[in-house]
Amino acid sequence: MPTVDFDPMEFGLPPNIMEVTDILQLLSLVVAKQTLQDAGVRGAEWYDPSRTGVVLGVTGANSLTQPLALRLQTPHLKEVVRSCGLSERDAEEIAAKFVAKLAPWQENSFPGMLGNVVAGRIANRFDFGGTNCTVDAACASSLAALRMAVGELASGRADLMITGGCDAENTILMYMCFSKTPAFSRNEVVRPFDEAADGTLIGEGIGMLALKRLADAVRDGDRVHAVIDAIGLGNDGAGKHLLVPAKEGHLETYRRAYAGIDPSTVDYIECHATGTPLGDAAELVGLTEFFADHGGPPLLGSMKGNLGHLLSAAGMASVIKAVLAIVWQLFGHVHTR
Repeated sequence: MPTVDFDPMEFGLPPNIMEVTDILQLLSLVVAKQTLQDAGVRGAEWYDPSRTGVVLGVTGANSLTQPLALRLQTPHLKEVVRSCGLSERDAEEIAAKFVAKLAPWQENSFPGMLGNVVAGRIANRFDFGGTNCTVDAACASSLAALRMAVGELASGRADLMITGGCDAENTILMYMCFSKTPAFSRNEVVRPFDEAADGTLIGEGIGMLALKRLADAVRDGDRVHAVIDAIGLGNDGAGKHLLVPAKEGHLETYRRAYAGIDPSTVDYIECHATGTPLGDAAELVGLTEFFADHGGPPLLGSMKGNLGHLLSAAGMASVIKAVLAIVWQLFGHVHTR
């Protein structure tokens, strides 16, 4: 992601807690503000913060966790220094200089490092009274969050939901994790559905949507970008390997997603397609079998070739791309903020 100017006072944050507040929490506040602006909530008679919620896809550790945890390893560092023949005074001095380079432990460090506080800060800053939480479903996190947000609207518990995916964990830790899987492309090129594909690359990003019931959006004269007709979630069950997807899981998820929808009316599918040979093959075989009786798969695409794998934000990037592609196809231009 590019460098972003951030004014903590704009979001009611004391400047002295910036050092112990994860970047994902700060940038997500910016995107949430932009999303609310795009939804036209300012001065709108229909807008009620007490009936607004936020559900976001956020996975695993964040970048602030690492320096805070590293501070706790100073006893081992001192032991290593002493084992090299240095004095106790040397060990203490080296350990002190080491932790001085790291984010400090203080009152705000704990909430500042938590992934679930990404949604909590948004709800707190914008005075939301509805559900606020984060969902960790690995690469599907933002889509699982979307499903939960839709459920809040369908049940009548909320009138506006902010949902999406947030990931800024493009650190050496994540690179080590993916390289040991192994899932990275040795050629450093992401080639979705390509016979030369040899792996993926990771990116980072934050994307959010403002969701309302369609009838409410029409009543309120909102600018409707797209309509969600159905959502299907699935799993592989007892697959051969925890990290290797199976076509059967894809097929069952397609059946759930397209329940009541004629597959022959589908013009385009934005795929997961990370560029990993096994994952892409399972997805493509599943799509081919599912659409076999409907003229074969429609046009296929994947954001991974443009942005890399955005992890917990991957699904949201795909949704936004698909919506903008449809708008461009229909109107020849895209208006975004």
